[in-house]
This record gives sequence, C-alpha cells and structure tokens, in this order.
Amino acid sequence: MTTNDDVAGQNSLQMTANLEKIEALSERLVKAVSGKAKSNPALSGPNQELFSNAMTSYMQEMIENPAKVFEHQAAYWGKSIKHYVEAQQVLAKGKLEAPTDTYQNDRRFSNPLWNTHPYFNFVKQQYLINSDAVKQTVEDAVDLDPKEKQRLTYFSQQIIDMMAPTNFLGTNPDALEKAVATEGQSLLDGLENLVGDLEANEGELVVKLADEKAFELGQNIATTPGKVIYRNKMIELIQYTPVTETVHETPIIMFPPWINKFYILDLKKQNSLIKWITEQGYSLFVVSWINPDDSYADVGLEDYIDDGFLTAIQEVKAITGQKQVNCIGYCIAGTTLCLTLSLLKKRGDKSIKSATFFTALTDFSDQGEFTPFLQNDFIDGIEEEVNDKGLLPSYIMGRTFSFLRSNDLVYTPAIKSYMMGEAPPAFDLLYWNGDGANLPGKMAVQYLRGLCQSNDFAEGGFELMGETLSLKDVDTPLCSIACETDHIAAWKDCYRGVQQMGSKSKTFIVSQSGHIAGIVNPPSKDKYGHFTNTDMSLAPSAWFEGAEFTKGSWWPRWESWIKARSGKKIAALQPGDSEHPVLGDAPGTYVMLNARR
Repeated sequence: MTTNDDVAGQNSLQMTANLEKIEALSERLVKAVSGKAKSNPALSGPNQELFSNAMTSYMQEMIENPAKVFEHQAAYWGKSIKHYVEAQQVLAKGKLEAPTDTYQNDRRFSNPLWNTHPYFNFVKQQYLINSDAVKQTVEDAVDLDPKEKQRLTYFSQQIIDMMAPTNFLGTNPDALEKAVATEGQSLLDGLENLVGDLEANEGELVVKLADEKAFELGQNIATTPGKVIYRNKMIELIQYTPVTETVHETPIIMFPPWINKFYILDLKKQNSLIKWITEQGYSLFVVSWINPDDSYADVGLEDYIDDGFLTAIQEVKAITGQKQVNCIGYCIAGTTLCLTLSLLKKRGDKSIKSATFFTALTDFSDQGEFTPFLQNDFIDGIEEEVNDKGLLPSYIMGRTFSFLRSNDLVYTPAIKSYMMGEAPPAFDLLYWNGDGANLPGKMAVQYLRGLCQSNDFAEGGFELMGETLSLKDVDTPLCSIACETDHIAAWKDCYRGVQQMGSKSKTFIVSQSGHIAGIVNPPSKDKYGHFTNTDMSLAPSAWFEGAEFTKGSWWPRWESWIKARSGKKIAALQPGDSEHPVLGDAPGTYVMLNARR
C-alpha cells in the first residue's frame, strides 16, 4: 500500500533529479552565452547624455518648483507606507489575505493569487506604486526637448516593464505553481528552451515565438500555385497560376517589404491575399527579395529600384505583352515604389498604370513610436554595425520592433517559454514574424539617414540615381491603405504623405486593426471594417471624423478600384514562356534563405 509519505518521497526524488539535470543544462547555457559576439552598446540603449539631461531637467524643476517635486515624492512614500501598514494590519488580525487592491486591470496579474495572497499582492502593489512614481518623475522633467522627453518616456517604460515581478521566478505564482506541480520539470523544460534559443542565435537572446517545426514553406504555408519565372541577384519573380479562364489584361505586380518575407500575404488558403487576387481574375506577379549576406554591403536603394522594381516591371511587360502594369507596395516597398514613381516621372516612363500602397510611409516628419531609435546615437551605432559587418542583422530590426510592444512580444513569451517550460505555439503569423531578413549596409543607412531622419523625399528632394526625387512628382492614380492602430506606420503619417503626392486621383482607406491584421483581413472572416473619406484636403483628425465606416474587409472595395484600371478580359496565361523558362515552383528559393546563413 502506497502512503502519502511514499508519494511525497517520490516527488521529492523527482524534483531532486530534475534539479540535477538543470545543473547540466547550465553548463550549456554558459557555453552558449560565452559564444556571443561583442555587441555595440549604442544599439542596446541611449547614450548617457539623455539621462544626464533628464537629471539636469529634474534638478532644475526641483530648484524652480520644489513644492511640486516634494509633493510627488511625499505622495509616493505615503502610498508605499500606507500599503505596508494595511498589509500588516490584515495579517495582525490572523487573516491570510491581502488588503484592498485598486489595481485590477493589468493582464500580467491575472492569476487570482495576485489579488488574494498577501505576499504576491504586496509585491504587485509595491511594483505598481513604484511604476507610477517613475512615470511621474519623468513627467516632472519639463525642460527637455520634446524628442528627448519622448525618448526618456520610452526607455523609462522599458525599465518598468523589465522589472515587473512576473519576470522573476520567485515572484511569479504561475511559474512557481507549475514548478511544484511538475516536480521541477517545467523549469527543466524552460531552461532547455532558453539554451536552445541562445544556441540557435549565436548567443543572442531571441525568444522563439512559434514552433518552427510546425511549418514548411510550400507545404502548409505559402502554398498558392505559381512558378518562379525570373531571377537575378535581388529578386525572384513569381508568376501565379491563374484560376480563371480569363483575366484582366493589365497585370498586377506585388512588391512586399524586404525586411520580412513575402508570404505574409500567402500564409494559408483562408487568409491569402495572393490567392484571393488570382480568384478575382487577375494576372498576379509577386517579387520575393533576396535575404542578403555581407557580400551585399554596397547594395543601396538604387539597386532595389533598378534590379527589383524596374526589372520586375520590364519582365512582366515582356511576358504579358502589355505596355503598363499595376503595382502594389507594402511598407518599405511602398515607400520605394513611391521613389520609383518619381524616378519614372523624371524619365517620362508611364509603365505604371496605378499604384497601391499598404501601410507605406513617405513623409517622416513625425517619427512616431520610432523616435527613440531615429536619433543620432542609435543611427551612429547602426552605421558602426554595418561598417563592421556589411549588413544590419535581422535580429536587431526584430528586437527593435518587439520592444515597441515588449510585454506582448518579449516578456510574456519569455515567461511562458523559459519559466513555464511551454513549447512555442504552432502559429503561422508568429512563425513568419520570426523569419526576418538582413538589410544591406548601404541601403539601411540611406533609408535611416536620408528618408527617416532628414525626410528628404517629402522636404526638398531625395538624391538618387542622378535625379532629385520628390513626393510631388508622384502623379499616378493611387490607392493607399493604412491601419488604424498601426504602431509601425501610423495612418496619420501615411495620410500626410499621400496628401503631398501630385496624383489627381487618390483613394485613402483606413482599415481597423494594425500593421499586419489590418492588411491580412479576408472578407470571409468579416472581422475588421474600414473607413473612407473622399476629401483629402482635410487634416488627419478631421478626415477621420468625417469618414464613413464600412463593416468588413477593404479587399472588395480595393478590387473594385483596381478593376477600373485593369482593362478588358483576355485569355489567362500560364506561367513562363520561351524567354522566361520556369525556374522552379513557388514560393521559390530566396524565401528559404535564413537570416543567419
């Protein structure tokens, strides 16, 4: 007969065995971390001048308005002591419960123990009181330049998020409960996940967001039938197999961003924009960009335009026998499509019949949430990095984007993986998000200095390929789709850029949701609606206030727009011809290149 003592003993032995395994894994951890290449400190945080200026501003405020500063400090200390006393009073009554808690709406603290257990509740409330005090201190720094104030706010919030008690095993009830329930197996699995991520990324801590083994390109994602019919050093050009007997005569070329892979537009059949466009009766071509290595160090925006945009247009015109094409540019490829349109205007070339932009910035006068990363100390650090390596490694861009939403994209996944020992989910969107690409050194600096920092394209002209390119040169009929909650390309900034373009025919649409979900929004889901307003003379806020809301996806509205610019129906062409032999099946070979090859 097995007694409770026997079970407890077995559990204790299992816990001890698991902890011994952790010791072995720790050796792998040390080895993985020691193999990390020395990183440029300028890419990990602002220089000390920011904090020095903040301290100077705070001290100046203390001198000029000591009452306000002391009031805020007194309030902070008062809240801390009051909470401590309340906790002591409850315990003195012999009750193992927490005092009154006004902090109830933070998703990080969803475990009931954060509200009911005196220890966890005390830790939580003290953390949130401290967080409020830090935020108030930053707010009190009134003499800072607005950009410096924005940066200080961002980086102080990063410190607040990093120090959350949920990020530490001893103060995370979910992790502790699971460790006890699994006799330490969750900790063992978590350390295995941590070591695996470090080993896979040469010592860099990049949290794996999705189960990479669950997906295979061309098998269960990126499966729309098509053929690679052209390849050069920059692109593979994919011609998708028509699914209708006739198609509109003007072909469509889609240019995805080269920061990530094109298959965000072809994840699975249910939400594939690529598949949906072919089903509407269009001849569709998609560019798949090379994932560059250090041999691409001297590749600039001019190469992306010449060997990417202009070459793709030339080859599609040749294979279809058409004189014009309709183009789509997503994110940075939308920005570059705009540069291309300005260049073609200078050259008197009318090859592009219409242009569609997905979340594309062209006016960078307001740098939005990227302001902390677009100041000289960070860009100087990036220049040093690309001068040393020849490229901007994928993980640096990925890290930047992730920390804009650190709780959702860094700390929560890390807690689940490293403290709870959970395997990453089989989620196609997160798999794509982790499949980044490197950026050539020259191109990265051109983009960051000339477009983002100096805003030359919108203000005075961007010098490229022997021409001075300007937003006002863009006179092609256009449709721009931006996203309401986009934190990468804010819709108001996209709107300002479109306002400055010289086109007489402009359509602007704001989709609900963010940078990805607002674009990958198939009609079948009927999930996110969109806003439209024909008056492009209005300020952004006035445009939105007067906009008409339509329930459902913007895809059908755009299809009606593109149909009017796509000509008559002709017999559909199968991929390739004698001058463009089929080089392989979609999604091609460039999309398979890993950022760390």
